[in-house]
Amino acid sequence: MELKEEFQEAKAWVEESFHLNVSGEASLFEVNIRYIGGLLSAFYLTGEEVFRIKAIKLGEKLLPAFNTPTGIPKGVVNFKSGSNRSWGWAMAGSSSILAEFGSLHLEFLHLTELSGNPVFAEKVKNIRKVLKKIDKPFGLYPNFLSPVSGNWMQHHVSVGGLGDSFYEYLIKSWLMSAKTDMEAKDMYYEALEAIETHLLNVSPGGLTYIAEWRGGILDHKMGHLACFSGGMIALGAEDAKEEKRAHYRELAAQITKTCHESYARSDTKLGPEAFWFNSGREAVATQLSESYYILRPEVVESYMYLWRQTHDPIYREWGWEVVMALEKNCRTEAGFSGIHDVYSSIPNHDNKQQTFFLAETLKYLYLLFSEDDVLSPEDWVFNTEAHPLPVNHLDSSSRAGGR
Repeated sequence: MELKEEFQEAKAWVEESFHLNVSGEASLFEVNIRYIGGLLSAFYLTGEEVFRIKAIKLGEKLLPAFNTPTGIPKGVVNFKSGSNRSWGWAMAGSSSILAEFGSLHLEFLHLTELSGNPVFAEKVKNIRKVLKKIDKPFGLYPNFLSPVSGNWMQHHVSVGGLGDSFYEYLIKSWLMSAKTDMEAKDMYYEALEAIETHLLNVSPGGLTYIAEWRGGILDHKMGHLACFSGGMIALGAEDAKEEKRAHYRELAAQITKTCHESYARSDTKLGPEAFWFNSGREAVATQLSESYYILRPEVVESYMYLWRQTHDPIYREWGWEVVMALEKNCRTEAGFSGIHDVYSSIPNHDNKQQTFFLAETLKYLYLLFSEDDVLSPEDWVFNTEAHPLPVNHLDSSSRAGGR
């Protein structure tokens, strides 16, 4: 984005002040998608060696998370002692979470490529092996898995929080491999068919949405997090079987339209954390605890992918509505803040600017209004925190530095 001075300042900070010999616990998932993803991107975009070295060292710090009977990693790792544990809230500390252990593949393959150490790739390939072997209810992937027994801990399925980026990483692994990772491709389209069969619904008002599944009973709601799926389905449409391609493009457009409605139906023109389809109320939150907006990116992420695929001007119009709504409701003297209630015309700020606002929300908006060759999907795949990773074309020498 031509912010050269700021970049040099950040690089110096990473070199001199970003120490890894810290005590305390870290989230395997968050460190991977934010820190490692960001460092890998910085390396591939600039060729600066410091980012490669820090990414690999940080990857090594995460390896103790995988010390489990199944090789499915636990969610929390202690950087000093090397011990690991599951989140206390995940089935009373007994489970690993699908979106967390399922969103390591892209970064860990790059860590192996950049370090020459096969351990990173081996760890994530083993996760796939466990998932392929295990019995899946109706072809669906529940959100909680025991890293000890390798069994599902309950039957909650969601394309929103707890599940989301697992599916995204399947199609993106296929694309990042320059379309050679057939295993990822097959797993993605099979999962998508199961989702369509068991979770996809159309509301009485004609809105297409992906419900959540609890042991066969549907919650007729979508989380804001699930709104990335319009973009994901669009991204995967062109490699589907020929007779399904147009269908997936249409499905992507319909889901994205539903997510736009969750914004359009609020007073601030920003969408709530979760929205329901029941008793005549559609695409709106039904309780205050779900009415907040914390600068999340998933809706504009889908606008960006749909724009790049269709060039229908509606996606830029919708994106501009978000820009105006952010300016009006979220801008403060010190930055941008989340708001407590999207249905209140007087914004009540939460005084937090989430890091994903910069990494994702603003980046996807920037790309929505950029030329198609800026970080083209032919050459780059975005990790789930919107950090671009290069597609593994055979000629990798042109990647770093020159781009």
